Amino acid sequence: AIMNLINICSKATAFICLLAIAHNTAAWGQTKAQAIKPTITDMAYGSHERQKLDFFKATSDHPTPLMVFIHGGGWLNGDKQTYARKNHKNLSTILLNKGISAAFINYRLSTDAILPAPVIDAARAIQFLRAKASELNIDPKRIAAAGQSAGGCTSLWLATHDDLAQPNSDDPIARQSTRLCGAWVTSAQTTIEPASIRKWIGEFGLKHHMICKAAGFKNNKDMDQNYATKADLYREFSPINHLTADDPPMLLYYGSELDKKSDGIHHAQHGLHFKNKADQVKAKCYLKLPKHRDMFPNAPKLPTFFDEIFNSPQETSN
Repeated sequence: AIMNLINICSKATAFICLLAIAHNTAAWGQTKAQAIKPTITDMAYGSHERQKLDFFKATSDHPTPLMVFIHGGGWLNGDKQTYARKNHKNLSTILLNKGISAAFINYRLSTDAILPAPVIDAARAIQFLRAKASELNIDPKRIAAAGQSAGGCTSLWLATHDDLAQPNSDDPIARQSTRLCGAWVTSAQTTIEPASIRKWIGEFGLKHHMICKAAGFKNNKDMDQNYATKADLYREFSPINHLTADDPPMLLYYGSELDKKSDGIHHAQHGLHFKNKADQVKAKCYLKLPKHRDMFPNAPKLPTFFDEIFNSPQETSN
């Protein structure tokens, strides 16, 4: 009887953990997720040591959708292995079981190369994977991005920004599209402009050094005194500034309360302002706020969102 009770508790705990990883999306079912290893490790998409990715190939006779995971860390730290192992090990298994391939990327950090490097590296990784579509058995028209915090900011920028493809380039990778069929993000920054952050959240929204370090400033005082020299950079890499009606579906998740000041760069106000702007321009954006369930009751669960973006892909150039 004791052993039966232990087994029941263990199964319940595992299921609860799986739900937490998938943001309470119970529709995934109670499939037991096993730790998996990348099909390809440290696949280089550029010459820098950080320009590498791990690819998890779904088994399929037909080209599969691809979800590209971009780690967080304020563009100051983080890595693909840790992101896959600690945050998405079970989710990756579910993705593979659902016939969706996955890639986890590294990129240059702002401690080594300031903006635009961290974001443009992610764009390059998308182009690289699209160029390798046949070899990797992925559908180049069904590529989406996911990320947490700064990785979410990058994902939203890719989803909203005009295509960076250079059709006449001598570089075959640069000729590929950077457009996505969707983006799923958690606690993402939707602007990095200090004035907007102060207006939405207050000074606490700038306590983390992600914002000042992104443009190479030593601290917030240095940023404020010399902001004019980098104003265009901050404006360009704020996803909210690029929202248009032709953007792919986006799902934003924030676990905190809208009036909580201690969340800083992960504040839910980022999501609320992005959602409001998306509605104004008629872009398809879903906002999931567990602490304010009545505000956006139609936000889909993750499996439903994946069905939407991968069954109705954004048209992209080849």
